[in-house]
Amino acid sequence: MTAPDPRAADGDGPPAARPGVRGDRAGLLGGLGLGLVMLAIALVVALTGGTSRAVPTHAVLAAGGTQTVEVTLADMRVVPSLIDVPAGTRVVLHVTNTDAMHHDLVLASGQRTPLLGTGESATIDVGTVGATIAGWCSVPGHRAAGMTMSIVPVSGASGASGAASDASSAMPGMDPTSGGTSAGVATGQASPVIDFHAVPAAGWHAYDPTLRPAPGATEHRVTMTVRDTLVEVAPGVRQTLWTFNGTAPGPTLHGAVGDLFTITLVNDASMGHGIDFHAGSVSPDQAMRTIAPGQSLTYQFVADHSGAWLYHCSTMPMSLHIANGMFGAVIIDPPDLAPVADELVLVRSELYLGPQDGIADEAKIDAEKPDAVVFNGYVNQYDHAPIRVKVGDRVRIWVVDAGPQRSAAFHVVGTQFDTVFKEGAYLLKPDNPEHGASQVLDLAPGQGGFVEFTLPAAGHYAFTDHAMVDGERGAHGILEAY
Repeated sequence: MTAPDPRAADGDGPPAARPGVRGDRAGLLGGLGLGLVMLAIALVVALTGGTSRAVPTHAVLAAGGTQTVEVTLADMRVVPSLIDVPAGTRVVLHVTNTDAMHHDLVLASGQRTPLLGTGESATIDVGTVGATIAGWCSVPGHRAAGMTMSIVPVSGASGASGAASDASSAMPGMDPTSGGTSAGVATGQASPVIDFHAVPAAGWHAYDPTLRPAPGATEHRVTMTVRDTLVEVAPGVRQTLWTFNGTAPGPTLHGAVGDLFTITLVNDASMGHGIDFHAGSVSPDQAMRTIAPGQSLTYQFVADHSGAWLYHCSTMPMSLHIANGMFGAVIIDPPDLAPVADELVLVRSELYLGPQDGIADEAKIDAEKPDAVVFNGYVNQYDHAPIRVKVGDRVRIWVVDAGPQRSAAFHVVGTQFDTVFKEGAYLLKPDNPEHGASQVLDLAPGQGGFVEFTLPAAGHYAFTDHAMVDGERGAHGILEAY
């Protein structure tokens, strides 16, 4: 069969603005006049031709009276990001969202806009500015991605003070008035502490690691619905994850080289999300765009190559969306792959705990300090529910490293791998005349592969991340041979 050329069908949402476009910071503009010396210039991204225009990010206001500043929200930026306000001047912000994603603007002084859709505006009366006021977008991940601003009082009418310079150079996601406190942790909301020896409560069920047989058809039609889902990730520890079809990882898709996958993505969550399948080659502009709650899109790709492929949310900042549960695996079998007695899929990922029932902590993600590392979304779950396999039967384990940050070193204690397939190629096969054996499948974030082996005698064979600290904080399980 010749697979049709995949096209990303139009959904209900507009194309997402290109992430990461940055303009140069301009110097101080103009002198004093009768009114506002400079209004912030809206961020303009020229999608045609792939170019962007540098825009000023620094506004200097005239002294006295009421000065209105045009503020634009787009491309993970607040423009202007720094406003110098002479003493005694009252400030009004007219805030417009020109992005495809929803944004708002929250000030540390208590004022805020509502959540603004594309083209929507709101006004904030800041009042007379007597101290530095931090501002940010409160949509999860946007502040940490750099969507911040500072309103700074200056002693003179020409130029920023030292305080303004300090505020403008604060790291993304940091409140310049807080002494470096991270934006990712809400005051008084400590994250729960994982007890790695605790046992799940009665009624708990492990995520089924079994790889279901490929359906056999050459076209796969799948609906994937994004939801905000309260999930237990360790005994007594709950997080509100953003999930594909209610689980993290999402459903595993399984097919053969040449198969066509038609995915309908439905956003039933509370904020914008998208999706990115590594298993196919598709222009990102439409297929991977962010869609708002209530919208849907169709994403098509042909599986031209075999492998263990990651899929994940495509919305920025992707580190947060992946860490908060938006990932899964696509398994595309190499041609002539022999059947085995047991075939499993383990998706390795990291947990960066926010408050109980909250979302992942952005500051921990930025610092790359996970609370746990897990297989299939739950701490040590296959210690609590060992995977039973028969002595002497051939076992194949597919492993995908969803990250978002750390590499994996997959190891099974008490056996050796006689087959290793990594990133689209066999590194080791039993029929190789130079046949040896392997002890670890090493994967960077976003990579995948499989190993095969047999267990020689009855017993309990641990599988673990051989980066020992990760194995000891949740990336661990048991194969029970009988």
